[in-house]
Parts: sequence; structure tokens; C-alpha cells
Amino acid sequence: MKNIILIGFMGSGKTSVGIRLSYRLRRVLTDTDKKIERLYKMTISDIFERFGEEKFRDMETQCLEKLLEEPEGQIISVGGGLPMRSRNRELLKRLGTVVYLRVKARTVCTRLAADTSRPLLQGEDREEKVQSLLEKRSPVYESAAEIIVDVDEKTLDEIVDEILGNRIFSQGKEWVSR
Repeated sequence: MKNIILIGFMGSGKTSVGIRLSYRLRRVLTDTDKKIERLYKMTISDIFERFGEEKFRDMETQCLEKLLEEPEGQIISVGGGLPMRSRNRELLKRLGTVVYLRVKARTVCTRLAADTSRPLLQGEDREEKVQSLLEKRSPVYESAAEIIVDVDEKTLDEIVDEILGNRIFSQGKEWVSR
């Protein structure tokens, strides 16, 4: 039974969709950011501040390598920047079926308007930063994914239904909700 891996930009709903999928399928949810925070006993913001982005990206790669050793059948939600490394994209494809939750910049800005915990969105011109990062990351996300789901203006249940209704999952009995 394959893992389902959720990728996408910050604010695309990876964690929320992951929770809903894990309940629907009765599967374990693993959030790579949370796993890293537990391992290093610090928040992602603190890791960025103390060690820098490059060290954090190394931690993400190590986390994926450890996930390859764990039992399959998980729902895995990854940080927005994790797929940017080619090594990580290779690992994601080995881990399972990659689902890209595609989101528009205006939706991200609305969802994250009050969020001050995102290291890459600190400072002025958040909307410009979001648009710039999305333009850079979207083609990479698309190349890494087997399934692409547009999430703007959809409920969590609509997104989950679209994922599970995809031919990749709809033919596999192991993904039918119980």
C-alpha cells in the first residue's frame, strides 16, 4: 500500500488535507516539518534563525530518507520548499504517490494574512514574495507530482474526494474508505 505525499506552497492546505485524508482512510499522518521540530526540539523558525535555510533543507532530506525505512500506507505532508531539491523529488517519488495541491497567490495571502511564523514571508511586500516564490516553485511542484489538484475555493472534502477519485487511487481497493 503506497504512501500519499502532499506537496505544495505554504498555505495550500497540505496539513489540513493530510488530516482529513488520514481520518478518511484511517492512515497515519506524518508532517515532515513537525517531525523535524520534534527531532531537533525547536520550531522551524528557530531552526532557520539558528542554522539557516540550507541546514534546514538538509534536515528535510534526512527526514525523507528515514521515511523510506518506515512502513508504507502513510499520508505524508511536506514543507513547501522540500521538493525544490532534485534529491528530495527523487525520494518523494520513491516514497509513494505525490499529490500537488496547487494554490493561487491571492489565496495564500488571504490564508496567511495573520501568520507571522513563516520565515520566508518575513518583512515587507508579502504578496510580491508569494507571487515570486510561486512562479519559481510551481513548475517544480508540477514536475514532481503524479496528481495535481487545484484547491482554491474548494472545501477540504471536495479536495479529498478529488484526490481519492483520481484513477490512481480509485482502482486500488486499499484506498477505499471504510
